[in-house]
Amino acid sequence: MMTAWRHRLGVLAWSAMIFAAAGLASAEPQHGLSSFGTLKYLQGFDHFDYANPDAPKGGRLSLIGSQGGANVNLHTFNTLNGFVLRGDAPFGLGFVFDSLMTRAYDEPDAVYGLLAHSAEVAEDRLSATFHLRPEALFADGTVVTAEDVVFSFDILKEHGHPAITGQIRDVTSARALDELTVIYEFTGETTRDLAIRVSLLPVFSKAFYATRDFADTTLERPLGSGPYEIGAFEEGRYIAYTRRNDYWAADLPVNRGRFNFNEVRYEYFRDRTTELEALKAGEFDLREEFTSRIWATGYDIEAVLEGRLLRDVLPDDRPSGAQGFFINTRRSRFRNWRVRRALDHAFDFEWTNTNLFHDLYRRTHSFFQNSDMMASGVPGDRELALLEPYRGQLPATVFDAPYTPPQSDGSGQDRSLLREAGRLLNEAGWEVVDGQRRNASGTPLEIEFLTVSESIERIISPYIQNLKRLGIAARVRRVDPAQYQTRIKTFDFDIVVRRYSLPPTPGAELRAFWSSDTAETQGSLNLSGISDPVVDALIDHVAGAASRDELLTAARALDRVLRAGNYWVPHWYKPSHFIAYWNRFSRPQFKPKYIRGIIDTWWFDAEKAAKLDYAE
Repeated sequence: MMTAWRHRLGVLAWSAMIFAAAGLASAEPQHGLSSFGTLKYLQGFDHFDYANPDAPKGGRLSLIGSQGGANVNLHTFNTLNGFVLRGDAPFGLGFVFDSLMTRAYDEPDAVYGLLAHSAEVAEDRLSATFHLRPEALFADGTVVTAEDVVFSFDILKEHGHPAITGQIRDVTSARALDELTVIYEFTGETTRDLAIRVSLLPVFSKAFYATRDFADTTLERPLGSGPYEIGAFEEGRYIAYTRRNDYWAADLPVNRGRFNFNEVRYEYFRDRTTELEALKAGEFDLREEFTSRIWATGYDIEAVLEGRLLRDVLPDDRPSGAQGFFINTRRSRFRNWRVRRALDHAFDFEWTNTNLFHDLYRRTHSFFQNSDMMASGVPGDRELALLEPYRGQLPATVFDAPYTPPQSDGSGQDRSLLREAGRLLNEAGWEVVDGQRRNASGTPLEIEFLTVSESIERIISPYIQNLKRLGIAARVRRVDPAQYQTRIKTFDFDIVVRRYSLPPTPGAELRAFWSSDTAETQGSLNLSGISDPVVDALIDHVAGAASRDELLTAARALDRVLRAGNYWVPHWYKPSHFIAYWNRFSRPQFKPKYIRGIIDTWWFDAEKAAKLDYAE
């Protein structure tokens, strides 16, 4: 996995409620919310199990960002507004803003009180009420009120990034009942997750934005109520977040043992090669390695051998998501599924994994890879019950084993797979004329791979050779980060490399990736332009599932339909993180299951740092 695949698009993607017989509603205020089961942490808990409440505060962590959302650009930034479509935002803005509740990352979908000490959901699940803590303060000392919460919802609903607005589409309103009580009202039949979704929205100061345009790009530091505030930064080069000594929520159970660094600083480099050399030189502390060749061969230096620069493999228990070459079906030449499947047959993963990746990866098959939501075998009775009403709209293959990318002979140019690709292209009306694929109008079949990373080209180049063997005119176009971000937002590409990462309990946020509503919405995550009423209906089944068994059934049915559409050429995955860092940090015994936990739970170890500095 390379730079472009670091994008973990986990924007506000968690689930809803428990407690009643249906498992989804409560008449009484609760300290936490969850989707299907009882909460792990009971009222009055002391701290999350994965955090060390005695962790010392201090020191600095400088690192390369690896997770983004909304308008975050992996390679640069030019605005400090990370919640709108315009501009390229930096990593880490979420540390500035608190939300009503916060995730517990050792549970699949639970949240616990932060700005709000409790919440209740109406029995009909059409509203949720949150009760704010009177001690909650913005960084300027002003009280966080229900009016601020209402303002934040309204401004995001009107001006927020599509990745945010799509998830609160069915939230009709937010109203302040008094200074510290706010009620959200919902509509539709997929309201299961909405209480948790609004509980995770950032809360802004209404007074701060009274004299500022929320929709603008800006380099003015925003006002928040979170554990950090923006310190020094240089546009496109670095941004530092300084821990607030006066943070109002530092001693809450959800925060004990977390946010231990005095400063968290994100570094930006022009390419991964320069970035690696800077790490080796000690110019920053930590990065996640996404290039298997570098992980296998690029750290053979004295600092690693001596244990000063460490390499760790952290388990990744999240669904690995869908990584691959995403094909833009908005372009007429890619609308026929046979063309898209032919592109899959031309990519030789086995050769790529052996020759470029040191056999460190596994082939991705599913949009829900590395989870129990991925489809397998023929559909069972419960899946069939969901799929049968759409039999006339679906390929017959949906009712067989799910589509799986073909396995090559590892030669790099498997003749049998290329022959099958050629047959598919012929059936789609693209025949070879004078060595080039053309349609009935004589238009050549051309493909451009858009990328921002030099390193991805070594993977695309062998693929392009196979495409040329098929008579396809294929090429790579590498652009600068700003242009890349603009072209992605406006869907101005043929094929792009990206990774979707999905939560353990997906719901209505899947619309942002695959629904008809987002196919033409600029800035959406629906890169392939999927517009299929069956997909829309199955997403609603996932979002409306009343139990985890129902959710699994609906997700597997959805997976079958998506895989049959060949909207991508699947890549690869590994259920782990490769982390390289200088040995000046310590961490709890247990990692949170669903995140890396580095910024959340690690701490600066002064004793290790002293030894390291002496060794250097």
